[in-house]
Amino acid sequence: MRKKLWGGALLAAVCLLPLQAVVADDNRYEPVKPAPDTQTVYITDIRTENGHTYVTADPIQWYEGAAADKVFREREPDSGMTEAPDDYYIVNDAVDPHTYELAPDAVVEMQFYNRTGNWSEADIQWNERVSAAKFVSLFTPADKDVMMGFPYHLTVRNGTIVQVVQQYVP
Repeated sequence: MRKKLWGGALLAAVCLLPLQAVVADDNRYEPVKPAPDTQTVYITDIRTENGHTYVTADPIQWYEGAAADKVFREREPDSGMTEAPDDYYIVNDAVDPHTYELAPDAVVEMQFYNRTGNWSEADIQWNERVSAAKFVSLFTPADKDVMMGFPYHLTVRNGTIVQVVQQYVP
């Protein structure tokens, strides 16, 4: 389960933040609505070659709310819990990476990232638009593991990513 692998790194990073940095106090979170050309993924690599940027992504199943609870109970019957922790559940039974080109004008919406170079100053800003170039620049050697720990919703048209939405993880 990928959730367990990245959870430790993400948890360590989040624990270093002040409490208000991880609390969504304006309650503006809205789940990303599924669409036929949108997939939820973990990003496993971003690279630029010959002026083109490529994103390699491993599809996952992202569940929230009642759906998360249902799948959690089915898959974790011996957990001693009846609800998915933090109201979400991720299934990643098989690693199946796909590589897509990232459109230079792709719409990118972030929820939480290192804006200043200091994670202690990071906070949630719902659906903050950044350029595709800025998005790629966030995957620095120092921040790459944390950034890859978030699920992303990719809208892919004709083999090209035209939209990226970072999934908020409580």
